[in-house]
Amino acid sequence: MKQQSKGRGALTNPTGRFESQTREIDEYVQERPPEAMMGDDETGEALVRTQFIAENARSILVKNESPDIPFSYGINPYRGCEHGCIYCYARPYHEYLGLSPGVDFETRIYYKQNAPELLQKELLSRSWTPQIIHLSGITDCYQPGEKRFELTRRCIEILTEFRNPFTIITKNRLVTRDLDVLQRAASMNLCSVMISVTSLRPEITARMEPRTSRPQARLETIRLLAEAGVPVGVMVAPVIPGLTDHEMPAILKAASEAGAERAGYTIVRLPYGVKDLFREWVETHFPDRYEKIVHRIGEMRGFTRKEAEAGNLYRSSFKKRMSGEGIFAEQMKSVFTLYTQKFGLNKKSVRFSAEHFRRIENRDQFELFE
Repeated sequence: MKQQSKGRGALTNPTGRFESQTREIDEYVQERPPEAMMGDDETGEALVRTQFIAENARSILVKNESPDIPFSYGINPYRGCEHGCIYCYARPYHEYLGLSPGVDFETRIYYKQNAPELLQKELLSRSWTPQIIHLSGITDCYQPGEKRFELTRRCIEILTEFRNPFTIITKNRLVTRDLDVLQRAASMNLCSVMISVTSLRPEITARMEPRTSRPQARLETIRLLAEAGVPVGVMVAPVIPGLTDHEMPAILKAASEAGAERAGYTIVRLPYGVKDLFREWVETHFPDRYEKIVHRIGEMRGFTRKEAEAGNLYRSSFKKRMSGEGIFAEQMKSVFTLYTQKFGLNKKSVRFSAEHFRRIENRDQFELFE
């Protein structure tokens, strides 16, 4: 049985699909990492150090072409994610950097140090049409490194100053650090926040997404945002069939009681090498549920049991990749609909406004216009 490194989700560091050389996890290990290399406070000491790598991006607004994603532009201040969620569909992006989707993805974090400046430049362009910008479409914009680099905070400060609407999704209570900015943005109908809750069982999340905030901390985050007047909702995402799917009603109830007004869900997506990392993780931590989880995921992707056992666990078809297909997908949709109605969720949509959008070259003079 493979041993999971403390504070890490992936058990191994498989070679990226474009590479011919392999890196071993052992080369990253040190006994006591410096504080600057630590992850979420709740996870304690990590045995595999994180390296933060600065990069100067050429652009920061990413145009979305997918018809099943409800935003046109996104901002991703970070590449790689220290949260270490074993199921993360963004893991394969590290392969384009010559790295592994395994431990490399969690320990080689690229931060776009010029992200705020690029964003301001984009918003100042006369070609920019004010519209909702999403943080983040790929990796979590409030992952642990944000405590140090504050790229997300600086970006939402700019968006608020320009009065351009934005949305956020995160698993980290670190978002509450920026309540002052979010409360101001919300007062002008500029923002909303979705908190992702996968399970209410900390023993599950500690293994599945080791450096994220624990379930109760996420519910507390919802409460604090709601009390501050920031539109907040819950994303039951991703749902892991056979492992966390039965928790959907309880998650929706707890989130509603905490102050969430909206809810959504997606089922787990396992593209490329993520499926192998995930299968390895399930076999190690939940061997008694392995067949049920793998078969159920495969079935919701339109595969037979034999095909699922052979590793076929994902189809990227639009309109189906988020919610799956077949009888179990329909059952999940029915459960979600029933309990969102029962707990008063999704009764109203968030009102966004871009009518007061403004372009001001000198940010030091913004207080003159308040």
